[in-house]
Amino acid sequence: RDPAKASRGLGMVFFDNPRERPFEVHTARLEKQSVRVTTRGRRTVIAIGDLTAGSFRGEFQFTLYPRSPLVHAEAVVETDEEFRAILYDAGLSGASPDWRSIAWLDPHGHLRRMKVTPGMPARPVGVKFRTLVAESGSGSLAVFPAPHQYFPPLDFADNFEFAWLGNRDGESPDAFGFGIRQPPEGDRRWVPWFDAPPGTRQRLGVFYLLSGGDAEAAIAETARYTRVDRFKELPGHVTFSSHYHVEHTVDYLERQKKQETSGIPKGLEAPGFVTKFKQTGIDIIHLAEFHFGWTPGQKTEDRLPMLKTMHEECARLSDDEILILPGEEPNVHLGGHWISFFPKPVYWVLNRGEDEPFVEEIEGYGTVYRVGSPDDVLELMERENGLMWTAHPRIKSSLAYPDGYRDTEFYQSDHFLGAAWKAMPADLSRPRIGWRVLDLLDDMNQWGGRKQIVGEVDVFRVEPDYELYAHMNVNYLRMDRVPSFEEGWQPVLDAVRGGHYFVSTGEILIPRFAVGGSESGETLSLEGGGPVPLEAELEWTFPLAFAELISGDGNEVFRERIDLGDTTEFGTRALRMPVELDGRIWARLEVWDIAANGAFTQPVWIELGAGDAVKP
Repeated sequence: RDPAKASRGLGMVFFDNPRERPFEVHTARLEKQSVRVTTRGRRTVIAIGDLTAGSFRGEFQFTLYPRSPLVHAEAVVETDEEFRAILYDAGLSGASPDWRSIAWLDPHGHLRRMKVTPGMPARPVGVKFRTLVAESGSGSLAVFPAPHQYFPPLDFADNFEFAWLGNRDGESPDAFGFGIRQPPEGDRRWVPWFDAPPGTRQRLGVFYLLSGGDAEAAIAETARYTRVDRFKELPGHVTFSSHYHVEHTVDYLERQKKQETSGIPKGLEAPGFVTKFKQTGIDIIHLAEFHFGWTPGQKTEDRLPMLKTMHEECARLSDDEILILPGEEPNVHLGGHWISFFPKPVYWVLNRGEDEPFVEEIEGYGTVYRVGSPDDVLELMERENGLMWTAHPRIKSSLAYPDGYRDTEFYQSDHFLGAAWKAMPADLSRPRIGWRVLDLLDDMNQWGGRKQIVGEVDVFRVEPDYELYAHMNVNYLRMDRVPSFEEGWQPVLDAVRGGHYFVSTGEILIPRFAVGGSESGETLSLEGGGPVPLEAELEWTFPLAFAELISGDGNEVFRERIDLGDTTEFGTRALRMPVELDGRIWARLEVWDIAANGAFTQPVWIELGAGDAVKP
C-alpha cells in the first residue's frame, strides 16, 4: 500500500494501484511442525503449523461443519510489516491420477469439460458461480471462494477469469491443479487489493465441496449457497438495487445519431444490463446515469434532451418483471459525491447563472429547475419530494463526507437519507464486510436525527456474462407490490425514507426484526426500565457465524453478540430474547455467516418515557 495514501485515507484507501509498484509473489510453505484439533460449537477446526509466505506467518486451518459437504480451508497469517496490500490464489495441486476431468460453466452458462493433462501449463479460466469441479470415478470435488468477501472493490464487474487450472507447482513437471485466483491487474483502473495491517490475522480462505455426483451435480450444489446468484423472493418485500453507471442514455443518443434515425438504435432494443438484472431477481433498479466530468457544466439545451431520453428509456425498458428508475450521481454543490432519487421524472440543470431563474416552464419539458447551491438543491428536493444521500461515504471522492457537512441544513433535512453501503475497502481479517459504512450508520445516529443507509453497487456497465453477483447487495423493501413506471414510484421512496427495509448480500435474509414490537424505521416508546423483547426471523444458506444487536445512547455504541456457531447450512431460526435498552435512542441488528456474507436492518428509534433522560 502507498504509505502516503494509506496515511491520508486512515485505512479507507481506494484510489491506489499496488500492481503498478514492485510487488512480491510467494508460494505458501507448510512445515507441518504442529497440529491441534478444536471445536467451536458444533464445528471442528484442524490447525496445522507452521505456515509461511514472505513476511507472513501463521497456520493452515480446515473447518468442518456437521452434516455438510463443505470444507473451509484457510491460511491464517499475519505480518509485522506496515502498509501491506495483498491478493491470494488458492487451490489443489499435485499428482492426482484419480482426477479424470475438470469441468465448469463458462460465463454464459455453458458446460465446459476438459481432460486432466498432467504438466499442462496453468491458465486462467472464466467461470460462472466462481466454481471449478474435478471429476473422478467416485465423485466430484468443487472449489469456490467466499462469494463476496473474496473480491476486492472494482469499478467494473466483468468476469476477469477468477479461476485457474493446470500446473502451477513449479517443482513437479507432471503436476496438475485447479483453484481460484485474483488477477493483480483487476479492471485496469483502480485496483486497491486487500488491506493487511500489521498484527491482524488475515484469513485467506477457499471452500471445497465433496459431491457423489458428476460436475453438473456439484455445480448445482455449490450454486445453492448463493441461491443460484439470484436474490430470493420474499413475501411482503420487493428487491431494490441502486447506483449503476450503465450509461445507457449516452449510448442510446450516440448510436441514434450515427444511425440518423428516431427509432431504437440497433443493439439497444433489449440491453444486456436488463437481461442481467432480471437474472439476479431484482425488482427495481435505480440508475446513476451521466457520471461524466462534463455533465455539471452542461447548458440547458444540451442537458434536457438527455434527461428526456433517460426518462423515456426507463419507461420503455420497465415491464412486469422489472422497474428501471432514473437516477444520477450529480456530484455538485454539496461536497463529495452524492445520489439523487425522485418519485417521478424531474427536469433539472446542474448549474444556474446569476440571471437565470430557479424554476421555469419550458415547452416540451414542463417544469425545469436550475440548481447552483446547496440551498437550491434542498429546495428542489422539497418541491419534488426527492431523496439524496452520500455515495461511497468516507472513501473515494467522498472521503470527508458526510462528516464534513453534518451541520448543514440539507444534511439535517428529511430529504437527506444518509449514506450508501458497499463492501469496500477490503480486509480479510474482519468477520464482516462493509464495516466502513456500518460504523458511519452508528455515528450518524449518535449525532442526532434519523438517518439510514441504503445498499449500493456502484459499477460501470453490466452485461449477461459479468461476475455481477460478487459485487452486489440488495435492499429488501417492505412493500406489497412493485409500482409501474406510469403510476410513479413514490411508495419506493417512502419505504426507503422510512427505513422499512433490510440490506443483504443475498445469502442471509431477515424477514422480520423488531424490538419491543417496533420494526426498523418505527419508533419504540419505552416506559420505565427493564428488558424488552428482541424478535427476529432469520434464513440462511452458509452456516451462520454470529448476530449482533447494536444500539446507542448518543455517547456510546453498545454491541451484544449472539453466537450462532451451532447453526448448520440452509436453515431458519426465530431469535427470541430479552434485551436491555434503557437510555438508548436507537437499535439495529446485523447477521453474518462463515463466508462474511451478511444482512443488516435499519434502526428502530427509541423514545424515552417520563422520568428517563437521553444522555447529551
